Amino acid sequence: MQQVSLDIMEFIEHHILPRYTAFGKSHGLQHVNRVIKNSIMLAGYTGADVNMAYVIAAYHDLGMSGPRAIHHITGGKILINDARLKRWFSNDQLRIMKEAVEDHRASSSRAPRSIYGKIIAEADRDLEPDVVFSRAIQYGLENNPELNKAQQWERFVSHMNEKYSRNGYIHLWIPGSPNARKLKTIQDIIENKERLRMKFNSLYEKENNE
Repeated sequence: MQQVSLDIMEFIEHHILPRYTAFGKSHGLQHVNRVIKNSIMLAGYTGADVNMAYVIAAYHDLGMSGPRAIHHITGGKILINDARLKRWFSNDQLRIMKEAVEDHRASSSRAPRSIYGKIIAEADRDLEPDVVFSRAIQYGLENNPELNKAQQWERFVSHMNEKYSRNGYIHLWIPGSPNARKLKTIQDIIENKERLRMKFNSLYEKENNE
């Protein structure tokens, strides 16, 4: 299995990952580190260049420093304009990496333009059920703190149905990846409202007590 260049890893850990501390729990360091781990695994699974996949993952949410609705576009610009990356990657590689960051959003209706876009899109869909549910609750608490628990529950259910249900907009782009099984588990929980409510209550209390 390919190993990430230690030079690149040192650069990313010192100069890029600390920027995620400004993005809250839902898009912070814990999230980006999970996406990096998933991307490295998927690069090995698909035979893609692990250094490219690693850097794309590290940059994928840097656009959260601006408006969330266009964070994928902003993130692509941040990557392509970072001249320090030219030490390791060609202009063609950087273009592909920029496009991959642009293509990572779950709400995108079209397929990513390259295997690297598919890797980051798939890696960003961290589909461990408790991670999915916790991040949705975290986002609600961070961005709509005025809502009470009942209102947060309504927001949570609406988001789950819109994104993760069997009719949701989330797409999986790499056949046979572990995400398909995990997504089915999430969908089964969503369809069982009593089970979903129990998950919400448990994780909501945990987030409020941390």
